[in-house]
Parts: sequence; C-alpha cells; structure tokens
Amino acid sequence: MISLSQVSVQFNGNFLFREISFLVNPKDRIGLVGKNGAGKSTMLKVLSGQIEPESGTVTQPSGCTIGYLSQDIKTKLGKTVFDETYSALAELQELEQKVNHYTKQLETRTDYESEEYMQIIQDLHVANERFSMLGGHTADAEVEKVLMGLGFLRSDLTRDLGEFSGGWQMRVELAKILVQRPDVLLLDEPTNHLDIMSIQWLETFLHEHSGSVILVSHDRAFLDNVTNRTIEITLGRINDYKVPYSKYVEQRKERRELQQAAYENQQKFIADTEKFIERFRYKATKATQVQSRIKALEKIDRIEVEQEDNSVMRLRFPPAPRAGKVVVNAEGVNKSYDDLEVLRNVDLMMDRGEKVALVGKNGEGKTTFAKIIVGDLPYTGKCELGHNVSLGYYAQDQAETLDSKKTVFETLDDVARGDIRTKLRDILGAFLFGGEDIDKKVSVLSGGERARLALAKLLLEPVNLLVLDEPTNHLDMQSKDVLKQALMKYDGAMVIVSHDRSFLKGLTDKVYEFKDKGVRQHIGDVYEFLAKSEMESLDQLGFNARKEAASAQEKKSNKKEDYKAKKEREKKLRMAKNKASKLEKEIEALETEIAELD
Repeated sequence: MISLSQVSVQFNGNFLFREISFLVNPKDRIGLVGKNGAGKSTMLKVLSGQIEPESGTVTQPSGCTIGYLSQDIKTKLGKTVFDETYSALAELQELEQKVNHYTKQLETRTDYESEEYMQIIQDLHVANERFSMLGGHTADAEVEKVLMGLGFLRSDLTRDLGEFSGGWQMRVELAKILVQRPDVLLLDEPTNHLDIMSIQWLETFLHEHSGSVILVSHDRAFLDNVTNRTIEITLGRINDYKVPYSKYVEQRKERRELQQAAYENQQKFIADTEKFIERFRYKATKATQVQSRIKALEKIDRIEVEQEDNSVMRLRFPPAPRAGKVVVNAEGVNKSYDDLEVLRNVDLMMDRGEKVALVGKNGEGKTTFAKIIVGDLPYTGKCELGHNVSLGYYAQDQAETLDSKKTVFETLDDVARGDIRTKLRDILGAFLFGGEDIDKKVSVLSGGERARLALAKLLLEPVNLLVLDEPTNHLDMQSKDVLKQALMKYDGAMVIVSHDRSFLKGLTDKVYEFKDKGVRQHIGDVYEFLAKSEMESLDQLGFNARKEAASAQEKKSNKKEDYKAKKEREKKLRMAKNKASKLEKEIEALETEIAELD
C-alpha cells in the first residue's frame, strides 16, 4: 500500500530518521512505538504526505486513500455533530446533488427521444450506481453507528459541535475519518479522549476494517488487541517486528541479549587475534600466519551493539503520613451543571491505604467526583476527608495550568519548601529534565514534558491521599511503566481516573463504575470488572437474539401452532425469567455482603 525507501528526515541539522525503509502491506495492523520525541508522529506525517523527507521516496498506488488523525485539530464549529461528521463524505454529498439535479431535469424535460435526454438518463444511472456502491443509502445509519460507538448519545447528534469540549470534538474528527473507510488509517493517539467502552468499540471497528492501520498509542492493551506488527523507532533507526506489542517487548529483549553475546564473542576473538599478531609480528617462522590473521581482521564485519534507550523517569513517592481509618466519606452527593444532572445521591467510602479506580463513559461524572473530593466544585450532600488526610491532586488540565512564563526550575522552586529545595535538580533529572532543560520556559515544552513537570510537583510534599485524573496522558510506554511501579509501592490511599486498562491492571483493588448518575462498586481490578460487564452484555444480547428468533418463528407458523403448546412455552419462559430475576437478586445481595466483609 505504502512504501518508504531510504527515507531521511532532519530538524535543525539533527536527523530524526536516517535512511529507513519499510513496506505497509494491505490489512497490516502496525503499531509505531518509541519514547516521546523519537519521531512517531513525524512518521505518520511523512506517510500522510504532510512532511516531505529530506531524502528517499514515499510511494503509494494510484487511487489509494489515506485517513489521518492528528493530535492537533482545527474544529469547524457551527454545525451539528451529525452534520459535521457527514461532511467527511464529500463524494457522497456530491453524488447526491448530481442525482437530485438529474432527477429534476428528467421531471421537467419533454424531449424524450433526444440525445441529451438519453445522456441525462445515463448520467443518472452512473451516479446512482456509484452512490449505491459507496453505501449512500446506508450512510446516515453508518454515521450514527460510528458516533454512538464513540460514546455520543442519540440526542447529542443534533447538538451544535461548539457545545462540546475539545475531547468530544476530537471524537468527531475520529468519526469523520472512520466513516470514510480509507485504504490506510493513520491514527495518532486515537484513545487519548476515549473511555474504556469506546476504546473496546474502536478495537472491534479496526479489526473489521478492510484496509491497513498504522497507529501511535501508549495504551499497551489497545496495541495488543489491534496490531499484528510493531515498528520500533529508536535513535534514528527502525526495527520491524511481525508481532503485537507485548511479544515485541519479549523479542526485543531476546534480540539485544543475542546481539550483546555475539558482540562479546567477537571482541574476544579480535583481542586474541591482535595479541597473536603483536606477539609474533617479527618472528620469521610465523610471518605467514601473522599476515593471514591481519587480513582476517581487515575483512571482519564488526558487530555494533545497539544502545538501549534507558532515559526514562524514575519515580518514588515519599512515605505517606499516617491518616485515620477513613480517608474519604461521601454520603448523598448530588451535582448538576444548570439543567444537566450528573450525580444523584452518591455514597462512597474509602479506607486508609485503599486504591480505587473510577471508570465509566465520559460525561458520567468521574472527573466531577474527583474534583468534589479535592474541593474544587460546589455540590449538595456530604463529602468529607478523614482525620489527618493530606491530599495530592493531578488533574487532566494540570499541565495547562502551569505558568508559561516561568522556567521548569522556577515552576518547582516556587512551591518547594524546606530541605526539598536542595534536591530539585535531582527530581527534575528523574523526570528527564537534565542540563539546560531546567532553564526552558514552560511555554516551549511539549504536552508530554508539561505532564511530567506537573507530576513532578506531586513529589515535593508527602501526602496520604492521591487523586489522579488521567495521569498517563502524554506519557510514553516506559514512563507509564515506571509511574505504575511507583504507585504500586506508594503506601497511601489513591483515587485514579484512567481509561488505560493495562495501566490500571493490578494497580487498584476496587472499581467504582459511574453510570446513570450513580455509582456501583466492584471488588477486584479493572479486568475483572470488564470481564463481568462483557458477560452481562453478551447475556443480554443472547437473550434478545433468542427473543427475536422466537418471535420470527412464531409469526411464520402462527396458523399451525397449537394453542396449548404456545401457552406452555410462555409459562416456561415466565418461570425462567422469574428464576433469572431471583438469581440476580441473590447475586447482588452476595456482592453487597462481600463488599461489607471486605
């Protein structure tokens, strides 16, 4: 589909890529990986034609269509969500106008035998055929399906796009690309603004997509579930693995171990050979052997060990001061934004050292509740922090609230107190701000750098309750792993809002699902919650399918069916429903009992 040959790209005299080549095949599912700044987003721009390489060629077949989702969008406001998404189907809209134009001409013309009239009929036929081939008759349903799959409600589709936040506007941009179904999908962090349910829907969509997919993502689970090939960008080169991300990590480790072993063996051979040459260089009886070994050394293909990029941040939270047994106690919490009710009569209690995840669709109140805990929002009801609770908070927009006029060092120095001020350079170094980086203005930092700087501020004072709202956005894979390890060792209580399943796995021991203005508690980590949710959904789908099949069969043989047999079947169905309802109540009661015991 797309071929890169000896492509080089440089910025300010430094090569980001140097003479790299690879081929994107039909139906490839490629994950581009590498640390922040390695060039993943630049690679997508090269593939999409937005950046011309310094040298080398990028070729694609004639007629190949490319859909590119960038991290930076320029939203066109003034349209409804549905109309803005449908506007991406430009050819369909043009064909629709042609069909209407030709139809009106046929309605008004009377020269039925003329060549012009026959040509209009021919043009109308061609336009109708093309319209049908592109799915024009089902386009409205397709647009609606994609938008609802990405988390929009049916009532949202007629709302003005300007009423939605940047994250929801990004979803519309993603929907515009998906409904076009291009030959090649280039997606830069498509899951950044999606909730867990929407991410799972997107995984299914990409599995069924008939074209190629190349994506950049720091969501390990998403990469594993979607990709079948991993291209690593490191130190200006690429390494191509024909496996998903997790297997790539294993193979990369094995490859580097083999490379290191081969390098060490070769170095030993070279040292032994040079020693022999030096020892017998001037001995006439060994002259032939010496010359032979000198030539062997000249011909040897020297192995270069690929340097592993280990420049990742290393975090360690200070010990948490001891708090009371209960750190958060919420009773009857209600929250509305004007006429929009988000939370209704919510109860939640957290004990000392407990780690919980808040999950659910966007807009269900997770971030709202996190802000209520830290006191950033007014509400009705009761939400109190326990005795001796000290709180650390990382918000989604925390990186944007940093003072852009200050330097990196000044940002921490302004909030640091006491002896910790002597360790600021060490802390910044741990967050990859070394050397001259600490004197950079916040205004020139990338999104990832700002996120790391905001996280660094959490380390300055010991706290016993961390409230983290999407802390992994803009962090690369290695940085997320190190942050997760630090959080697992953290001995305080933690509330974390995240849609990154692999990051949450094993990190929390309880999940609170925000849904329909309420909160439901689930014991276990996020994968146990997802397994249970999926099972419930499949059960429901199965029941509906059986119900529809039974209904269709009933209509087919309605005249022949015996009345008593029908009544007996309905009786059994009622009994089964009653039994299912009773079992569901027992399950709920047992879950409540388990939660109380826990």
